[in-house]
Amino acid sequence: MDGLELLKKNWKSQEATLPQVSYDEIYKMIWKRSSSIVKWIFIISICEFLFGVILNVGLADEEYWNSLEQLQIKEITIWAYGINYLITIYFMFRFYMNYRQINSTSSAKRLMKDIIKTRKTVKSYILYVLISLAVVTLSLFYLIAYHHIENTQVADSSAYVFDALDWLKFTGITIIGLGIFLGVIWFFYQLLYGILLKRLKKNYTQLENLDCD
Repeated sequence: MDGLELLKKNWKSQEATLPQVSYDEIYKMIWKRSSSIVKWIFIISICEFLFGVILNVGLADEEYWNSLEQLQIKEITIWAYGINYLITIYFMFRFYMNYRQINSTSSAKRLMKDIIKTRKTVKSYILYVLISLAVVTLSLFYLIAYHHIENTQVADSSAYVFDALDWLKFTGITIIGLGIFLGVIWFFYQLLYGILLKRLKKNYTQLENLDCD
């Protein structure tokens, strides 16, 4: 008997003395972890939504609305708030439904599909937040600048004439500033949801290996 066969024989003899964990027990542990993670994703989305509402309500005093009215963007701002709230509530509903589906899952393959679906939903939500922030920021910046130009009278208008290079510099600074702002927001969401998504991915890998075994 060579050394390798001797090692296999010793390993099998030791394996019999170790506590055995069944397939169902491993699956239940992964299922419970996944269910808890998705529940926390739903809870965090609620807290984020409430924080946003409270922040907007806190800023929305009479002076705030008067300033928006002077800039002629009060109605647009109200519509933007309303649309954003509706879309956010939709994603919260999706998170809740993902939690319910995972909580009632009865097979490893089904759980794997639910994990993939949940990860896609969260990534879509983060992408929506970044895109909406970019659109709103650029739109408000344009409207404020347009209002300022339309309502500002100057004696020498030649001082306010910009050539192509000036516009290129201005556009570049705006894009860089917006990129830094969105980068900070993205980093915040990676801390907020990214850790949970990594744990879900780990659970998916474990289920994949379990199913292969």
